Amino acid sequence: MENCFDLEGKVAVVTGASGGLGADAAMAYAQNGADVALLARRKDRLEALAKEIESTGRKALAVQCDVANEESVENAIEEVINYFGKIDILLNNAGVAIRGGVCDLCVEDWDKGMDVNVKGIYLVSKHVIPHMIENNYGKIVNTSSINSVAGDKNDVFIRHVYNASKAAVRGLTMGMACSYGKYGITINAVGPGLFESEMTADTLFKSDDFLEAYSRIVPLNRPAQKGELNGPILFLSSEASSYVTGQTIFVDGGFSVV
Repeated sequence: MENCFDLEGKVAVVTGASGGLGADAAMAYAQNGADVALLARRKDRLEALAKEIESTGRKALAVQCDVANEESVENAIEEVINYFGKIDILLNNAGVAIRGGVCDLCVEDWDKGMDVNVKGIYLVSKHVIPHMIENNYGKIVNTSSINSVAGDKNDVFIRHVYNASKAAVRGLTMGMACSYGKYGITINAVGPGLFESEMTADTLFKSDDFLEAYSRIVPLNRPAQKGELNGPILFLSSEASSYVTGQTIFVDGGFSVV
């Protein structure tokens, strides 16, 4: 396949696009030819990113959306369809990382973690997939985590609802891939290891002891660097992955195989 990573003419939707890994991915989509719809709760940040994307020559649409609220999701996807006319790619990236074990978490925190990380993917996919079925084409990439297969015994970094929700993302990815492949839709996930983001900048990346321990364990001897998740996301969003579905690609410096 010639130039199989080219996204020219495609429309990508990115949830959780107001910062961090979502914003990086949205820009990577644009740099590879896609027009991008940016979804998140913080509209001001989305509008700033939209201007950056438009400076590359691509179209961008900033849409305020709470992925855990069906009415908000339905309205957002309708706005995207009205503006672009279609959706080719969906990156379900919105997520929260709530600290605490099952004995410490209040029910409200547990529900918030599951609502954003799992229910959010369900709701956005529910309202996007029918448009993909109509076009007999779609690429969905869900954001799971290394924490879907690995816990942490250090009390400071325990996040049980994050573990549970990101494992659920992997299961949901497999189930959806089996159901919607016949419509020309591939559905995969990425499982990031330790990236600096809004979730980690004020916690994990402020602990030198944690970073040293993490680097000793990981085969590549370091946390991830900015942009290193974009390649796998672009692979799963493009024709380069035309025969890949139901998979989770861990982007973790080898942590998951140690």
